[in-house]
Amino acid sequence: MILLLPPQFASQTRLPFPSTPKLKLVSETDVFPSFLPKEVQRIKDPFARTLANRIQRLPVSVRFSEDPIMSSCVKPMMQNKENPVVLLHGFDSSCLEWRYTYPLLEEAGYETWAVDILGWGFSDLEKLPSCDVVSKRDHFYQFWKSHIRKAMILVGPSLGSAVAIDFAVNYPEAVEKLVLIDASVYAEGTGNLATLPRAAAYAGAYVLKSIPLRLYANYLSFTNLSFSTSLDWTNVGRLHCLLPWWEDATVDFMTSGGYNVVSQIKKVKQKTLIIWGENDRIISSKLGVRLHCELPDAIIRQIPDCGHLPHVQRPDSVVKFIVEFVQNKTKTANECVSPL
Repeated sequence: MILLLPPQFASQTRLPFPSTPKLKLVSETDVFPSFLPKEVQRIKDPFARTLANRIQRLPVSVRFSEDPIMSSCVKPMMQNKENPVVLLHGFDSSCLEWRYTYPLLEEAGYETWAVDILGWGFSDLEKLPSCDVVSKRDHFYQFWKSHIRKAMILVGPSLGSAVAIDFAVNYPEAVEKLVLIDASVYAEGTGNLATLPRAAAYAGAYVLKSIPLRLYANYLSFTNLSFSTSLDWTNVGRLHCLLPWWEDATVDFMTSGGYNVVSQIKKVKQKTLIIWGENDRIISSKLGVRLHCELPDAIIRQIPDCGHLPHVQRPDSVVKFIVEFVQNKTKTANECVSPL
């Protein structure tokens, strides 16, 4: 089977996967979930539109909120006895980050979830809960306990890797294996942002969701991207920022101190796959080497001609590595490698 991939990445190697029904692409006349911002209609990327059409909210009861939080995710079409692949996302992003990789994992036969981290994505936060690290961790645990209920292959890109490490150390029974993609795990939280006056923090949040800043982030993350594609991907990446509680949730996270998982890395017990884009201009590949050496049981794989978001730019390669890792087709002994 030849898999359908974004045209700008047509030169990638295709992977033969078990035959499954083709994913339906959403037309402009289809109805999206009512809780998504109306701007979702402006998105042109058919993969983003299709995944957006599948986003739903599931109730999650947490100790820090009187009412269950209606939490956004993409739920698998099929569930089986195997350990599911659960996809987190990066800083201030959403499950739409997985628009190209998610369907490939489904076609490979995996029970696949894409979960929005509390405070980001499309959950209902009208009654704003705390969005600090402890709350994000607790929310995800309760989501897992209520809806997934099996040990996960937990995948985290960029800051999502810090979320994944923090979760795996605190709830090892919920995580079978880890996959960390261009991991942002050596930053010491949100740094000076934690000490900003709230007015300044809100001004920073306003800049964070701005189109110019998001376009610049795409410029750093990808190479040879046309302006029209970059603009459309910007609209995908900032869609969750248009929800009315986004600023409050973002400021709450910024001023709480954020993720600092450096001391937790050597406590990770799960086998771990590290994936790194060779041309990452945001996080140095040297930190990937450092992470490989510090994790107790890890392998590392590099994707050539790829930037900071391999699951967007090279989804076929990411799925290939995940499939090999899950099926134990690769050597898992940890040997420190020379710089990538």
